[in-house]
Amino acid sequence: MDRTRSGKLGLGVWALIVALLALVVLTFLPSPYVIQRPGPVYDTLGTAKGADGEQVPLISVEGAETFETAGTLDLTTVQVVGNRERTPSWFELALAWMDSSKAVVPLDSVFPQGVTSEQRDERNATLMVDSQHEATAAALNELGYDTGAEVVVVEAVADSPADGILEADDVITAIDGTPVSSATQLREAIQAAAGAPVQLTVLRDGAEQTVEVTPEKRTEGDTTAWLIGITLRTDYDFEIDVTIQLDNVGGPSAGMMFALGIIDTLTEGELNGGKDIAGTGTIDAAGTVGPIGGIRQKLYGARDAGAEYFLAPAANCDEVVGHVPDGLQVIRTATLEESLAALEVIADDGDVSALPTCDLAGS
Repeated sequence: MDRTRSGKLGLGVWALIVALLALVVLTFLPSPYVIQRPGPVYDTLGTAKGADGEQVPLISVEGAETFETAGTLDLTTVQVVGNRERTPSWFELALAWMDSSKAVVPLDSVFPQGVTSEQRDERNATLMVDSQHEATAAALNELGYDTGAEVVVVEAVADSPADGILEADDVITAIDGTPVSSATQLREAIQAAAGAPVQLTVLRDGAEQTVEVTPEKRTEGDTTAWLIGITLRTDYDFEIDVTIQLDNVGGPSAGMMFALGIIDTLTEGELNGGKDIAGTGTIDAAGTVGPIGGIRQKLYGARDAGAEYFLAPAANCDEVVGHVPDGLQVIRTATLEESLAALEVIADDGDVSALPTCDLAGS
């Protein structure tokens, strides 16, 4: 009996040693994944640290009357743990897999091959600036201001239908005789042409001319579209000066919340009824709310920051269903108008349960 017990004890010791060695190996062994977790939450009605470390308003306006606000309209972010230089260990991944507020995603989906961390940060910073311009345009359009939108060609892609026809800094003013006021409108008109040649009216060096481009059909994954091969930007000439200051945050996903913050700042009363509301979603000048990444982490970040309600893009609903943390009510939205309508119900203490949400039937 003593010899049997001794043998079992010896096997147990060796098993523990092997387990500890495996744990050490997993702690230092690199992986092809990174971890997404809830990032900081910023109140668009409040302040944040500027480049000099001082607190500055996220949104400030000159040239128009502004009004006091209350409660919060929070934009949410996602932090990424790991990069190509240092990926999380398998032990860190195991802990993240067991945490519902975190997600383990392939490294290449966040840091594509051939793209450095610096290039990724620069791209995200550019997307944030573009998002702020679109959010300002969406808010001011909603409030009846003239935004003076111009759709400008950034470049024509080599060997594309537009190559040699359109040039950088061309201003596209019309397609097939219909005035163009947004990049979205231009893309929709190209899709509607279904491959037929389109006539584009452009301003080049101040002179107007008309050019013809024949779109090509392109398929990427499950998406097929007609393209002419140009990248665009939209320039605005706003009647009032709106400044958005938020350092160290990139990407376009704060657009909708910026737009709501601007509207609340420029209108009398409290858009949110003084309550704590968070959300996410891209936005364009027409007020269309688009999908974003990392919404599950943003839900937890909003809940932890004290938000009662969360405005989620309708296009993200399939990721929301079954993953809403306790204490948070998610409201589905596809446009700025729908977001404003939801806020009105919340502010008036209306029937919030009747607002559209993400569910299996409606996601």
